[in-house]
Amino acid sequence: MIKKIIEKLTDEKLTIATMESCTGGALASFITDIEGASEVLKFSAVTYSNEFKIKMGVDKDVIDKYSVYSINTAREMAFNIAKFANADIGVGITGKLNRADKNNNYGKDNQVFISIYFQNKYYDFDLCVTKKTRHENKEMVIKEIIQKLGDILWKERLIK
Repeated sequence: MIKKIIEKLTDEKLTIATMESCTGGALASFITDIEGASEVLKFSAVTYSNEFKIKMGVDKDVIDKYSVYSINTAREMAFNIAKFANADIGVGITGKLNRADKNNNYGKDNQVFISIYFQNKYYDFDLCVTKKTRHENKEMVIKEIIQKLGDILWKERLIK
């Protein structure tokens, strides 16, 4: 599916940028595994800390009000990375992969929030990670994002 998405984005001259937290760049890695991905991936940032989310444009007030583990923060991440990179699509990912965060005592320890910003719309979802290892949970999240991205492009009639 990711290969088909990259091909379609290339054909349509659309670009993507990612701001990832808990996935640590896994989405960007999946994208760059596909030949020709350099045509579509404009920029990727791994912003593990709140400090660097804020430096990349996430509103501190949003983090303070809703927590770093929220769909609101994921939306900020998606919008701001698209804006920063001048990309058509922005993806923001934040959450916890079965781990407590002593610096941010909010939210469930196994919930991930994802927002995809495309054509002035947000496509938001969250999921509960259930695998035993961080690697398996990252794969679970990325596969879900790829599926949703395909659904969005299909809905927008870019993939048939």
